[in-house]
Amino acid sequence: MVITSATNAAVPAATAATQASKASGFAGGDFETFLKMLTAQIQNQDPLNPMEGADFAVQLATFSGVEQQVRTNDLLSDMAGQFGADSLSTYSSWIGKQVRTTGEVYFGDDPLVMEIAPDPTADRVVLVTKDSYGRRISAEDIGTGEGLVEWFGVGSDGNRLTKGLYSFTVESYRGDQLLAESSVPSYSTVHEVQRNSGQISFLLEGGATAGLDDIDAVAGGAEM
Repeated sequence: MVITSATNAAVPAATAATQASKASGFAGGDFETFLKMLTAQIQNQDPLNPMEGADFAVQLATFSGVEQQVRTNDLLSDMAGQFGADSLSTYSSWIGKQVRTTGEVYFGDDPLVMEIAPDPTADRVVLVTKDSYGRRISAEDIGTGEGLVEWFGVGSDGNRLTKGLYSFTVESYRGDQLLAESSVPSYSTVHEVQRNSGQISFLLEGGATAGLDDIDAVAGGAEM
């Protein structure tokens, strides 16, 4: 299994040549209108009080600055739109792969794979299971080691939990003192990539959802 950090996913930049081509044709009509107005102003100026060369230069510079700013704004807007489209296309390659997320994951027929990383100074570690409402429904002592483990969905009463969405935390203790409590990342398969209001999100197995901030690794295949 190959795991890649989610933050290293390549997102292609917008194609500058295409955007520059679009921007280059922006203000042609406006510039011609400006020249016509300036020509008319010169032709109709008072011959006894003609326009100073400095005033002429100021008008040209002012128009040029405004035109350049508008072009820049349009170019940035186009690049932002292209960036969003490219991002969606890039992340669509995650469909069918497993991602590691600290959000809710679906427990069905197969055990969940999760990564345990308790406080290294702890002498007792408790895995806490919460349902989709955030309610604590199970707490079980596990070993103090760290690494990948399989969770078979057995509750505190020894019975198998129902299928559904769950999240996990690990509590690290030394004696009766709680040293740390941290989220436990689990693996789930990506079924769909969505972009809403410019934000990328992922539809995972069983209807669970995760944003980019909830994912820190992508596995190289659908099977762990």
